[in-house]
Amino acid sequence: MRTKLSQFEFELDSELIAQYPSDKRDESRMMVVHRETGEIEHKQFKDILNYFGDGDVMVLNNTKVFPARMYGQKEKTGAKIEVFLLRELNAEVRLWDVLVDPARKIRVGNKLYFGDDKDNEILVAEVVDNTTSRGRTIRFLHDGSEEEFQKALAYLGQHAAS
Repeated sequence: MRTKLSQFEFELDSELIAQYPSDKRDESRMMVVHRETGEIEHKQFKDILNYFGDGDVMVLNNTKVFPARMYGQKEKTGAKIEVFLLRELNAEVRLWDVLVDPARKIRVGNKLYFGDDKDNEILVAEVVDNTTSRGRTIRFLHDGSEEEFQKALAYLGQHAAS
C-alpha cells in the first residue's frame, strides 16, 4: 500500500508552532511514543537519554535550509514574479526546475531579472520550458564561477523582499 501525502493533512493551531528556538535548547518539547503500547508522553529534550538503550544510535542532521524563494521582475513589463527553486537539473548550464507565481505571466522565452533593494541586477534567467501549470525550467545566464553563482542564489533567497 502506498502512502499518500493527503493522509498527513491536519489542523494545527498557529500559536503552537514555534517561531524561534528556545533560549534553553534542551528544554524544547519532545514527544515520546512507546511502540509496545502506543502511549504518548510529552517530555523535554533534556530527558532523551532516558529513552536510549544499549546499541541505540542517535543520528544528527546539521543541514541548513536552502533559501529557495526569490523575487524578481519580468522583462519588459517589470511585473513582479516569485520563483521557487525546486532542484538543479544541470549545474554546467545552470538549468533549474522551478515554480513561478503568477504562472500565467511567465512564458517560454521570457527573461527574469533578480536584483537587490537598490535595483542592482544580480542574476538573469531565461524560461526554457513549461513543466506543469506553475512549473518552469529556467536557465540562469551567469558567466561567473559556481561559487559566485551559489553566493548570488543565497543572497537573493535570503534578502528577498516581496
